Amino acid sequence: MLIRNLGSIKNMGEVHDGNTVTDYMEQERQRGITIVSAAVTFNWKDHRFNLIDTPGHIDFTMGVEQTLGVLDGAVVILDGSAGVEAQTRTVWKQADKYSIPRLVYVNKMDRADANFHMCLESLESKFEVTALPVQLPIKNDNGFVGILDLLTLEKIIFDKTSQGTKLLRQKLTEAEDSFLLERAREKRRLLVDKLSTIDDGLANFIIEQDSLDDIPTQVIADSLRSSTIKRKGIPVLLGSSYKNIGVQPLMDAIIFYLPSPDLHKKASLYRCFEDNLSARAFKIMHDKQRGPITFFRVYSGSLKKNQKVYNATREKYEQGSRLYAAYADDYEEIDEVTEGNIGGLAGCKFTITGDLLTSSPTVVSRAKNVAAKIKNLDEVEKDKFFSAGKIPDPVFFCSIEPPSLSAQVPLENALKELEREDPSLRVTLNEETGQTVLGGMGELHIDIIKERIKTEYKIDVDLGPLQIAYKETITQGIKDTLVSHHKIGTTNHDVNVTLSLIPNYEGKEILLFDKTKECASNIADIHPKVMAAVKKGVKMALNHGPKLGCPLIDVGVKVMGDLGKRRAQIQEVTVRGQYKVLRALVPLSELLGYSTTLRIITSGNGSFSSEFESYQSMGSVEEQQAIKQITGF
Repeated sequence: MLIRNLGSIKNMGEVHDGNTVTDYMEQERQRGITIVSAAVTFNWKDHRFNLIDTPGHIDFTMGVEQTLGVLDGAVVILDGSAGVEAQTRTVWKQADKYSIPRLVYVNKMDRADANFHMCLESLESKFEVTALPVQLPIKNDNGFVGILDLLTLEKIIFDKTSQGTKLLRQKLTEAEDSFLLERAREKRRLLVDKLSTIDDGLANFIIEQDSLDDIPTQVIADSLRSSTIKRKGIPVLLGSSYKNIGVQPLMDAIIFYLPSPDLHKKASLYRCFEDNLSARAFKIMHDKQRGPITFFRVYSGSLKKNQKVYNATREKYEQGSRLYAAYADDYEEIDEVTEGNIGGLAGCKFTITGDLLTSSPTVVSRAKNVAAKIKNLDEVEKDKFFSAGKIPDPVFFCSIEPPSLSAQVPLENALKELEREDPSLRVTLNEETGQTVLGGMGELHIDIIKERIKTEYKIDVDLGPLQIAYKETITQGIKDTLVSHHKIGTTNHDVNVTLSLIPNYEGKEILLFDKTKECASNIADIHPKVMAAVKKGVKMALNHGPKLGCPLIDVGVKVMGDLGKRRAQIQEVTVRGQYKVLRALVPLSELLGYSTTLRIITSGNGSFSSEFESYQSMGSVEEQQAIKQITGF
């Protein structure tokens, strides 16, 4: 919808028609969902936009995670008839993790059951944020026809004959719009009052005014921008992407309220690189003609074509070749990507998503020294910045087999490419059975991987039955000591090693050392190679436990039934228009194939969405069933 208003495409693409620009994969167009992030660069009112469309489905949450790390701001899109959904909560948590300022755009306001007020309440109750509506819908007998701008007290009417690309702004008057004007003034006062509770500068300004109606538009706009950047409030806009209503005001709001790249750089560790190159890779894509393309965002300096870059995360040099400006799956070759912009680099062999790119090890060393001097910054955050990010563990796994021995090597190459593109996909070899095992984030994730292998690599693979990625833990601590006697030459040596297992441990390090006085010196004398062997042994031992744990999923379901027999724990029941929405905790193993079952029992009217909640202990019966299913006995 944004691109259509720029004149870059002649006809608007629609999700249900399978012809959108950013959903370019065959699987995306067939299913009407976003599977991989896609970047598009365009200009709007003397500003350069680098737009990244991200997946919304929980199975592809890694695509969102990769992208959020390179954003200055985000637009979270809500369904006007549904409000905050399970996927919204997942994305919102991820945006909080990266401290990203955001706007909310309430879409589908042309639907009969759209409810803007419900969406505002949903935002505030689910996320405990201050929602700041800057617009209101205008509806008449013909449905959703325009927008009330609360800051300027104007009505915005969109021209149907131009598919909404042309709009008319009209000042509200007492003579022609008395009802709309009074309604807009009332909501404007509420907006100003709400803003004053989170912006002391505005509160002080209001004290000097006779009425809230006297607050100038620019003062409110400045307060909105400040509150958004400080993440104290969320401006909320509305529209209909299908009818192209509200898109231009949304693009204006992105300019008005979200931070510029300069502000992002000053507030982050990228400033430690000064004018030297610092860039972050956020996506890898394998193009049949161009080979692997690394998409990145430049924070400081610039990156030129054919430039050698240093991967600070992998500690390796990469010889780049061609540079591209991205337009979803189309590219324009360029000479340079400058600070604040996004580009694609061909030729990188080792780089994966999340890696930090710069010009040399010396630059990295200087940046680390500058970062070390920054006060009030957690050391863990500094380490995370310069190291590889954490990849979530798979939720499902299954075996994968080629159709013939001749397809084994092509399949291995395909899996290597897909695993590099999607770090949440795990490919391992089961040494006992010799089978290749896929690990993924959900049924849909695994299904899409199979389809991509067939359509992109022409290999019709066979998948084994899906299994849950169970986890195991201990409920009680245990401590044991091993005494080893060794004779070296004529001297006897005794080594005592005491190992404790800690239950309910939530730390990041899996191996902790006794740092008391009597033990510290002994630990310091351990040779690095011996220490590496100890860590490897501990990690291998923890990878194989005697029992199984059970992951639970937080589920929202638009149907009142069928969950009792699936061991569901009902959390909340709410009414949303003509629907009843049920939130429940359900073991993931009970949701295998649930999408199909739900469609059948509701005649296609029900839908559900889910997100990972936690791992919980299993009952003895379920435990034995899971063990039998996986081990066969």
